Amino acid sequence: MDTSADRLNLRLICTEKSPATEMIGAWPALPIVIKDGGDPTRQSAGDIIAALKHSSRVCEVSLPHLTSTVWERVVELTQEPFPQMTSLELAANDEMTTILPESFLGGSAPRLQKLDLANIPFPALPKLLLSATDLVYLRIWDVPNSGFIPPDAIATYLPAMAKLERFHLGFRSPRPPPGPASRHPPPLARTTLPALNQFYFQGNSEYLDDLVAHIDTPLLDDVSVTFFNQLVFDTPQLLQLISRTGKLITLNHAEVLFHGDHVKVKFSSSPPRDTVDCESLVLVIRCRGLVWQLSALAQVFRPPLPSLSSLQRLYISEGQHPYPRLEDDTENVEWLELLQPFTALSDLYLSEELAPRIVPALQGDGVMQVLPALRNVFLDGPQLSEPIQGAIADFIAEQQLSSHPVAIYSRERVNWVG
Repeated sequence: MDTSADRLNLRLICTEKSPATEMIGAWPALPIVIKDGGDPTRQSAGDIIAALKHSSRVCEVSLPHLTSTVWERVVELTQEPFPQMTSLELAANDEMTTILPESFLGGSAPRLQKLDLANIPFPALPKLLLSATDLVYLRIWDVPNSGFIPPDAIATYLPAMAKLERFHLGFRSPRPPPGPASRHPPPLARTTLPALNQFYFQGNSEYLDDLVAHIDTPLLDDVSVTFFNQLVFDTPQLLQLISRTGKLITLNHAEVLFHGDHVKVKFSSSPPRDTVDCESLVLVIRCRGLVWQLSALAQVFRPPLPSLSSLQRLYISEGQHPYPRLEDDTENVEWLELLQPFTALSDLYLSEELAPRIVPALQGDGVMQVLPALRNVFLDGPQLSEPIQGAIADFIAEQQLSSHPVAIYSRERVNWVG
């Protein structure tokens, strides 16, 4: 029986509770895993540094609580190749002034399968990706301004990552959008990422559109996009990417949640709050005020996302976390603009807070103009307030004269998922 360290997958685990210096000296030359589960003390920081000096043996590093002092030493010790490195996780507690240079990991990471950097400035990342052909998980999050990476720089090296399954890219703060002259036209040919099934993004809409213009993702079924506040949202390439992804164009449930500082829309193949894993597309826009949130959503939905025209159930409510009371200066036309893309919608679920604002917008020709397939409206709350009761009475009286009447039902909060 072969009892080699390789076959048995033996590893030397160095943590803040296991002094690396003593362990490395006492054990055979096994591959080294470096983990720090909390804020590093002076002693544990010394052990981290001691373990990193064995670059030919280190195979995994997880340092999620880096301080500035430790970071300086980590940068120094990672300028040479780490030929056994398969997993690398670095996250900073505070602002990192030292930028990772091109020589990080010797400029090559041929065995790297997981790379997770949070609050780490690394503008030369795309060059490292050229050698990381085994990457399965790539997460570059909370990118500071000093670590900004242009979208075309990342797109250039995406063809090398055929095994990539999860890709997360998020910036800490918005940057001024590029002028029309500095934006490149969509490429004539796109790169297929055959294994990618999860994509998360946080940043400006222009950046995202420039990035996804370069790729096709046939297996993509989990997308989360967060936009910073902008005056104009223009995402034609994102819409095309979704339309080319089979699992994302058949979603038939959606939930819109209005929070105090952002609005969130989740499209899925099962009802909201269902515990079963399913395909989903999440869109978050960071802006305050119901009027601004409605305007932003209307822009992103124009032209409509491919799944909107087939979606059958829509849930609209306020967020569950504390937030300022929603203002009352929205107009019917703003709600109609939000609802207009949902041409196949059959069931509309409204929270107690938002129902008095939305139901009046559906009166008159509102339903037939924007929701021609609507058949049922479900209202949340066991006891409806006087304003919503009045709005419902008018709506019902109007529907009795309609050739396509819409039924209204009241439901308990606990039964929100229909």
